[in-house]
Order: sequence, then structure tokens, then C-alpha cells
Amino acid sequence: MAPPELSEAERSEAGRKAAGLNRAPAAAALEAFIAYMANERRSSPRTLESYRHGCQTYLQFLAAHRGGPPTAEALGSVTPAELRAFLAHRRGDDGGGLQPRSLSQNLSAVRAFHRWLDRRCDLPNPALALVRGPKVRPTAPRPVNVDQARGLLLETAEQGEPWEQARDAAVLSLLYGCGLRISEALSLTAADVPLGETLRVTGKGGKTRIVPVLPQVADAVAAYKLQAPFSLPPAQPLFRARRGGALGPRHVQATMALLRGRLGLPDSATPHALRHSFATHLLGAGADLRVIQELLGHASLSTTQKYTAVDAAGLLAIYQNAHPRA
Repeated sequence: MAPPELSEAERSEAGRKAAGLNRAPAAAALEAFIAYMANERRSSPRTLESYRHGCQTYLQFLAAHRGGPPTAEALGSVTPAELRAFLAHRRGDDGGGLQPRSLSQNLSAVRAFHRWLDRRCDLPNPALALVRGPKVRPTAPRPVNVDQARGLLLETAEQGEPWEQARDAAVLSLLYGCGLRISEALSLTAADVPLGETLRVTGKGGKTRIVPVLPQVADAVAAYKLQAPFSLPPAQPLFRARRGGALGPRHVQATMALLRGRLGLPDSATPHALRHSFATHLLGAGADLRVIQELLGHASLSTTQKYTAVDAAGLLAIYQNAHPRA
């Protein structure tokens, strides 16, 4: 459906706002851009933080390069050479020594800012499209195998109080059994328990999806809630730290570091690796790629397709180990 036409008064008001923003400092335009990303695009807090930081470093570089803070209007005259100099600055030690992937993300934030300036403030800068980002070599996920995943879940029984053991087992079960992100698992409230056959999850960008729940996962979460020594009001976080506050992702990461040390697993065995394992093991068992995309909450199928490389590598390893001519 085509957007409704603006009235003459609305066009005049939009023009006045754009004109006022053009004359304002670029930092004010950046805040308006971040507000747009938050309110209209519904971007996640982490995305907003990344875009804000990337664009702020860009404006700081321009201020140093041009001898003063630029206005929004001045951003329309940024040259490709200046943008390349900014990227070189960010790549160097004085700019934090960003790796190609982080540098590419910084460039994406700057380009999104300029696209917004073009659409909302009539400040196009097509020359910046000439700047190419760094080459980023795609990396395949590094999941744990089935036995390692089982060992991680069993090893939680070796640390902390019984209720803490049950809590850690429940969180890791959600990551591996349902393919949740850490933030998604820790966002569950007491009202979500007992878990049914499915669970509604709110992921990145506020998008919701339905994931199936294995009986073993539901039992692990129920066992934790039964043993938790704290009052768990329905609207409050389900998983609690030792002093009763909401459990944070750092604890889950530290727990995985301890467990992988005990089991002799590589550093790649992180909490997120359990989510990778969920997808890889489903794919290896014959699950459809589109189904895995829905279960993981990926916006693009290309994001999910990286698991096919992992599965192909596993098949090749089995072939080489089993074939008499290998």
C-alpha cells in the first residue's frame, strides 16, 4: 500500500524541521537518526549502541580533520578521500585497531546515517558509495558435537549449591534444546513456567517466534524453579543470581568457560556455540533449512545457510575416517 500523501501544511512543517536540522550541529542530527532507528526501525539496544558509537567516532574524526565540529549540512560535502582516511584511522592503532569485521560494521553505520540524511534532510552524498569496505572473510560457526553438549549439561552438577546447579543446567538446556540466545533465555519470567510444548520468544528487533520445547528442557527449567530459594513473582526474571538479582550473561559465559576447562574443550565452546550446535545437529538430522531459519529467528536465509558449511565439513570428516581408501 502506498503511503498517504502529505498535506501542504505537513510538507511545510517537515521542510522547516529539515531546514532547522541542516543548520544544527551534526551531533544533533545523529541523535535524531538514533531516535529514528529506535522508534521507527525498532532496532535493538545493542544495535543502537553500535550505530551511535560508530557515528560518533566518525563525527569526532571529521571535527579533528576539518578543525571544528561539522554541521549536518557539512556532512553532504564529505569526500570519499575523507571517508577512506576515517577508515584508515579506525584500522590503525590510534583508532582502536579494528578488525575487518568491526570496521565493516562501522562503515555500515556511517552509510545508514548518510542515507537517513539524504531521505530526511535532503542532504545526499552519492560520492560515498564509491568507498568500498574491507574484505571480510566469512567464518563458519564452531559448534560442539552431541557428546560434548551432553557433557556440558551434565557437568553443571559439579559446581555451586544444588539450586545453582539446577539453574545453570536449565539455562544451558534452553540454549541447546531450543536454540535461544543468552538474552532470550535470561528474559524469561516466572510466569513462563511451567513450559508447554512451545515457547514464544522475543528476539532481535522485537521480533517474536515460536520454538518447540523438549520435555527434558521443560523438566530442567521446572526443577530449577522448584529449588530456587527466592520469591519469583510472575512478572519478574526467572533466573536469579546468588544474591537474588537477575542473572546476567556474564555469569553464563563464565560458567561455560569453567565447564569447557574441565572437559578440555576449545575456547570456541561458548554459550552461543550451543545455539550453533542446535542448528547444526538439526540440519545433520535432515531438518529443512527454512525451518531452522524460523526456529533461530534469522531475518535472512543467508544467515542460516552458514550452517550448511559446518554440516558438509562434518560429512567429509566422517567420510575420511570411515572410507577404506581415505
